[in-house]
Amino acid sequence: MYFDDLACSGISDRWGVTGVSLHSPDAKDLLSAQDGLYTVVQRGHDRQTARVVGSIGSVHYAPDDDAAVRAALADPQTRIVSLTITGNGYFLNPATDEFDADHPDVRADLVASNAPGGGYATAWGYLAEALDRRRRAGVAPFTVLCCDNIPGDTRPARTALVSFAALTDPGLARWIHTNVAFPSTMVDRITPQTSTSERDFVERTFGVADKWPVVTEPHRQWVIEDSFSNGRPPLDEVGAEFVADVSDHKLIKTRLLNGTHIALACLATLAGYQSTDEAMRDRVIFDYVEKLLRDEIQPLLPGVPGMNTPGYRGSLLDRLGNPRMSDQLSRLARRGTSKIASFVLPSLREAIARGRPHTLLMLAVAGWARYMRGHDLEGRKLRLEDSQAIPVTRLANMAVDNPDPLLSHEMFAEVRAVPGFADRLRGMIADIDDHGVVPTLHDALRNGERELVTR
Repeated sequence: MYFDDLACSGISDRWGVTGVSLHSPDAKDLLSAQDGLYTVVQRGHDRQTARVVGSIGSVHYAPDDDAAVRAALADPQTRIVSLTITGNGYFLNPATDEFDADHPDVRADLVASNAPGGGYATAWGYLAEALDRRRRAGVAPFTVLCCDNIPGDTRPARTALVSFAALTDPGLARWIHTNVAFPSTMVDRITPQTSTSERDFVERTFGVADKWPVVTEPHRQWVIEDSFSNGRPPLDEVGAEFVADVSDHKLIKTRLLNGTHIALACLATLAGYQSTDEAMRDRVIFDYVEKLLRDEIQPLLPGVPGMNTPGYRGSLLDRLGNPRMSDQLSRLARRGTSKIASFVLPSLREAIARGRPHTLLMLAVAGWARYMRGHDLEGRKLRLEDSQAIPVTRLANMAVDNPDPLLSHEMFAEVRAVPGFADRLRGMIADIDDHGVVPTLHDALRNGERELVTR
């Protein structure tokens, strides 16, 4: 939309998008059939609007369009390669942040790099080859712009690409490290997965037969580190922000929004809800989210010049409860182990270290631990879309309410030895099982109020 805004406003028509999908042929098939056009519908509490976005020039499915993908990446006109891939696609060890050179996809790409014409399974295979071609041809490198919710600012993308390149050509790795910019970004917009119901809604409401519309909220924010290898588009003229350091913006967004997302997803699913707005209509769950944000997460966050953090926190309650933006809890629960480790446990560890309240953060961990058993409180099977589902589910089920096996996971290394932590977590899991989510949250909130009065 930002690139479309540049053209529609007359600021610049020199920037557009070539889309590449590594794993989804639908991206090419559906968008190519529509000339790259798609509808963005913004749904607020009181109004909804639709627009057709035309900034995508072409779309490629890499396994079928390998030559076109390589040509696009090597083209001197390509100035930026933006990434929106899952955490698993970085192939980084969650404990050490080191690149997993032994992953089957990485090993396959190392073989492909020595066999011209062979397709790649990872983004890093394509990027390393393209940058090598540009280096040899004397063409300036593109910027690698990571637009994912990956902790670590620019480090994950830089680590993955430089590490992969080093496995094929140490000289190339050094050149990439020295010459390629990896600006960090913070992207904030709630965008549920598109389903048939969204397609039908767009056609029924706006008269547009779109096979891949995007239904989203009015709020949007894109903060970008102002560090580029080969020029940048004037995105600041259409609402994006260029800053010297994105880290605090990203920290606030991921701790408040993404941390709350995974807490709400697990607890509300166990409470029998399926969507965020449905869950937020439950007064107890609403109060839990409000106090989690206000009393336990926000006080840990730094101030950012020009950013109204209390106002942002308040807007999240409105956004999560938007009845026209029914985000699926099952979507938010995907890759829950990684999300708990990245977006909740850091707040919990910091709260414990600073002697601050952390009961509601612990309840988020307890809800996730109970969710990862793989069945809800009625015994119905949950679909766990989590790369660590098998080992974590085994640990979560080892001793029912006893969290000790689960606490042996490396993600709990800094909190498992905290006096009373395991017992307290055990009690919370048992309360969820014995009394249900909403009564457990209600008691925690009531006890928290008593604690504040006592102080």
